[in-house]
Amino acid sequence: MAAKRGKSSSAIAAQVERMDRDLGVIRRALRRPLEAEVARGELTVPQSAVMQSVVQHSGISLKDLSREVSLAHSTVSGIVDRLEKRGMIERRADAVDGRVTRIHPTAVVRKFVREQIPVLSRGPLQAALERAKAEEREGLAAAVARLRELLEAVAGE
Repeated sequence: MAAKRGKSSSAIAAQVERMDRDLGVIRRALRRPLEAEVARGELTVPQSAVMQSVVQHSGISLKDLSREVSLAHSTVSGIVDRLEKRGMIERRADAVDGRVTRIHPTAVVRKFVREQIPVLSRGPLQAALERAKAEEREGLAAAVARLRELLEAVAGE
């Protein structure tokens, strides 16, 4: 019984390794068009993440933005400085507490994040799924949904 469990465990470990490698390739393929567009605009990935968060949470404080993008306050402050100089975001004093500065996206950035990023992010996935047969698409969607459920269950334990 223990030998059988050992074989099963090593088989699962091998599957985990293959799936992790495959998921890494998938993540990179999905990010490639967005990263290329960001590079064309001479932006870094962290700058792009900051812009996306600022659009999602217009009027966010620097402290909350740092938490949102999981970067140090000083790092985010420098990113905000550079984006502000380029006219991509604006700092405004809080209407209630003038000591607090709120960060807002410009209209151009808001439009890019809301309209272009979803197209760039989903484009490779859509193109790949268009190549699959209907049954394959259904199977892939079910498998991804089930994997998500399993991961959420593990995270909830």
